[in-house]
Amino acid sequence: METQAVAWLAARRTLFDPAEAATGRVLFARKALIETAFLVGLRARLDPEPLDGDYAALLDQVEQIAARPSYRELIARDEAALLLYAGTYAALRLCGREDREFRRLLTQAAAGGYAAVFERIPYRQLDLLHTLELCGVPHTLPAMDEVLPFTLLCNGPNILKLTDRDIYAITHTIFYATDFGLREPRWPRDFDPAAAVELLEALLVLTLGQENADLVGELLCCLLCLGVRDSEEARRAWEFLTAVQEADGRVNGPPGVVHPGLADGDEAYRHWATGYHTTIVAALAALLDRSPRVARRPRPSVPAPGSAVEQPLRRAVAWLADTVRRHDPAGCLPAAAAVAHAAETLGEPGLARPLLLDFSARLTDADTEVWQRHGMEVVGAFASGLRAHGIPCASLDLFLKSTVAAVEVLDRVPPQAVHNVRRLVGLGLLSPQRAAALTGGADAPHPAPETTVTDLPGAWKDYHLGRIAGFIRDSARTGRAQHRITRDAVAFLLAQQSSCGAFGRPACDEPSSRERALLSWTQSAVTALAAVHTACGAALTSPQPCP
Repeated sequence: METQAVAWLAARRTLFDPAEAATGRVLFARKALIETAFLVGLRARLDPEPLDGDYAALLDQVEQIAARPSYRELIARDEAALLLYAGTYAALRLCGREDREFRRLLTQAAAGGYAAVFERIPYRQLDLLHTLELCGVPHTLPAMDEVLPFTLLCNGPNILKLTDRDIYAITHTIFYATDFGLREPRWPRDFDPAAAVELLEALLVLTLGQENADLVGELLCCLLCLGVRDSEEARRAWEFLTAVQEADGRVNGPPGVVHPGLADGDEAYRHWATGYHTTIVAALAALLDRSPRVARRPRPSVPAPGSAVEQPLRRAVAWLADTVRRHDPAGCLPAAAAVAHAAETLGEPGLARPLLLDFSARLTDADTEVWQRHGMEVVGAFASGLRAHGIPCASLDLFLKSTVAAVEVLDRVPPQAVHNVRRLVGLGLLSPQRAAALTGGADAPHPAPETTVTDLPGAWKDYHLGRIAGFIRDSARTGRAQHRITRDAVAFLLAQQSSCGAFGRPACDEPSSRERALLSWTQSAVTALAAVHTACGAALTSPQPCP
């Protein structure tokens, strides 16, 4: 991977020459120059063998550009862009090509009362400190370990809320703090490096789902910088990068890398501009992986935190059970089913009893269409709640009998119906043997999730609590309740619970609209949290019929 990637970059090395770039492309060329130069500098640090071939060709090009007054003297005229030039000098210095005049210009700019001291966000400050360190330029700025506590990485970010820009902030924090795997950082006292590994692996799940090779590559590099190689997500990342690398070594970047105006119909330029950075990242990952100088450590284990959903779930069930009794049972059957299921999950069936008594009486003569409208998952949960309390409902019994008769004539049911068939078994209406034949037994496939991991950032941004709750429910049912992404989704959902027990912030004033939104969100949240409570091993008390 590395050899092909570097060959592709070297063959197009004139494209990162600012002097050769069109006016609108100069800044982009300077950025590409420093990034390519830095890869070459890291090659000199991470591999004891001398540079040769394509790496040497890239270095010669960088040195030629840096020697021009039209490039280096911009340091004195554009101090805010100090790092654009300092990185180029650092690469030359790391490769043994010292340039005293270049160094003098950088030192003057860094000491000039602006370039090194204007306000930067924390990871950009780490970038500055790391670059000045590699340049050997003296400064009186706070040390790296004094900046780390203020970074996004060290403050437990919620994955649902992270933008691509945030993820880059995390990856670059690790690059600079670890000096690309060459040192052990002085982490903040209350920071667990194992949590960083867990975060990186969770972000790999997200970015692999998005097929974003650039972020996948950077996250993989971070795991390598932390010494982690025995990671399942890292293995998947390698497989993905290998699969997407083109025959000539290029790795395509994500959409939006290049402003459309920069391409100007120039296909060769667009091809380079949209792939050079991701190709650099892929080469860096391979370089880090093979370097004898990068530390190797066993993957740290992160203790799974205990479930903290019981009390929020109980409060939500109480609110939902009380609120839906004021509504038409035919329309609120899903909410009643959620209450019944959650009360059973909590081992407190009494929470649902008043609601079940009320709805069963009001639905005793309901048309079949009422039950058909909601589907077997809802009807089955409601029926299970009634059975637990010995509460009859004539119209429901008729519907269940007709449903079983229809299922009996089938040879197989689709994956999305497996849970419903098992519900019929739980109700004593279908034998386990017949259910196994219909579903495939233990080998039955899981239904496709309604919300995938790649949908979560958008669901958070658009405040789709139902979709987030659906993801939590599906994750818990498939054994991923303790995964970092699921835990972060649960944490976000719990933060949306109000003091009354309902979930959601409708941000509207009209009472009926507010209540409709709260009912919908709370119903979804109750179902999701019940799944988490079950999956996390809470001791369930079998519901007993009440007198």
